[in-house]
Amino acid sequence: MRPAGRAETDSLYFDYPHFPFVRPPELEGKAVRHRVAIVGAGPVGVTAALELARHGIASVVLDDKATVNDGSRAICISRHSLELLQQLGVDAPFTAKGLGWTQGRTYFRDREIYRFRMPHSDQERYAPMVNLQQQYIEQFLIDKAQASGLIEMRWQSAVTGVEQDADGVTLQVTTPEGDYALACDYLLAADGGRSRIRESLGLSLHGQAYEGRYVIADVRLKSDFPTERRAFFHSQALPDATILVHKQPDDIWRIDYQLGPDEDPEQAVEEGSIREKVSLIIREVMHESEEWELEWWSLYKAYTLALDDYRHGRVLFIGDSAHLVPIFGVRGLNNGLADAANAGWKLAWVLKGQAPDALLDSYSPERRGATLDVFANAGKSTRFMTPPTRGHALMRDAALALAFHNDYASGFANPRQVTPYTYAESPLTLADDPAFTAGPVPGAPLINRRLGDDDFLLDHLGTGFTLLHFSEDGRVEPALRQGVEALQARGHDLTLLRVARSPGDEETLVDVDGSLFAGYGAEPGSAYLARPDRHVAARWKRLDPADLEATLNAALKTALGGD
Repeated sequence: MRPAGRAETDSLYFDYPHFPFVRPPELEGKAVRHRVAIVGAGPVGVTAALELARHGIASVVLDDKATVNDGSRAICISRHSLELLQQLGVDAPFTAKGLGWTQGRTYFRDREIYRFRMPHSDQERYAPMVNLQQQYIEQFLIDKAQASGLIEMRWQSAVTGVEQDADGVTLQVTTPEGDYALACDYLLAADGGRSRIRESLGLSLHGQAYEGRYVIADVRLKSDFPTERRAFFHSQALPDATILVHKQPDDIWRIDYQLGPDEDPEQAVEEGSIREKVSLIIREVMHESEEWELEWWSLYKAYTLALDDYRHGRVLFIGDSAHLVPIFGVRGLNNGLADAANAGWKLAWVLKGQAPDALLDSYSPERRGATLDVFANAGKSTRFMTPPTRGHALMRDAALALAFHNDYASGFANPRQVTPYTYAESPLTLADDPAFTAGPVPGAPLINRRLGDDDFLLDHLGTGFTLLHFSEDGRVEPALRQGVEALQARGHDLTLLRVARSPGDEETLVDVDGSLFAGYGAEPGSAYLARPDRHVAARWKRLDPADLEATLNAALKTALGGD
């Protein structure tokens, strides 16, 4: 919603693009079959298209809108998500425009009681979290997609129905110039919490709806306060409400405040009510005296809801179409981007003949497992931010009061920021080598380390599987090198990345200060096999060349060129 007299796309800071409708060949009577269709051109859907394109797979993306979503919506991008965006070659505009942050504060009765800091060092390319309004997120991703020769964007195209059989999926599409049927081999449903695809297939989300509603308001305000997350409990301005404040680019501030249990939601989102409460928060909570302007607002309710299975035949659900998670801990967008990367590379491997269709069966247990982990952490945060019962409220307030003078109680106010999920129970993850005492375990994502000025380990990953090999001087045993070359010749997308303690040839990555060896718990001869989404499939303290092919085939459940 926007202030009276302003259109939905009349923003104080963002120029909304207009995407025209372009007649598709189907409306001309041509028979076209697409390898992948994606419904939903939000951040998750377009990220999935870019991931497919990274692996050489074409897709068509359909959306019923003619522009990007309005309002700031999802604003916090995690470091893990930025590493994903780097793989897609689209991280530069995000880091140039976004505001990085490393810490947050919690206040009780207008006194600071807790300050959390997310791990960060010069070994990382990106800040732990970056704030950026969703309009920019979508615009940057769409710009990249439109520059790709493998992604077709179809705007003003509403999907009204879907059918599938053993060979593919057919979508019914409504446009300003008529209806048509779109045929594809596979469908990625990224059409949000009110998914028409989910409805058409007779599927439902299951889980829990939490008590309490929040108003989300964007305001323009000049302030020198640093970028960080601030949470306020029992403030003088709104004693019965929880308040969250985030700084965004372009002098835009995001203010979330809780509605009282007896407040009428319809009345609460009237402009006069929004202005009254936001004014109190800016003056009494943020202690700002500058003039401010109201940009946009919306109403939010917390849910932990998910499909029982994210794969239904040739349809894979990603993002909010598969799950709804609370905003606390900034998990929604980041969880959805991880869905897109996971589904994207696996679908690409199947379509390229590098893995059987059964590889897609691993998508749901991995990503639904991540969702359930989010539910466990976000549920705790949500019950703390918005206590569901009087008993919860009494315990929450007691913990906050104790935190005035007792550090041990401060941890109760920890928002449990999103962290990447470890696919420990995945069918693609092999058992760990017990000789390791440090480093990312199988199922966890690779960790980054600095190699030099503007040069980091993750900058060197291949598009497919990466074998990270450690040695003294970059030399690889002939049997291992021959094994890697044989796998490559048989169609495996496998990159050998060599890390050495001392300089070898020009392709060797030199671990100057030993941080890479230490961070990975490695010694000469150690190796990690990473999947295309940067998660570790297996690791060996000393790699026997015969184990590599068996591990790769086990991860993909295929043996290309084999029996």
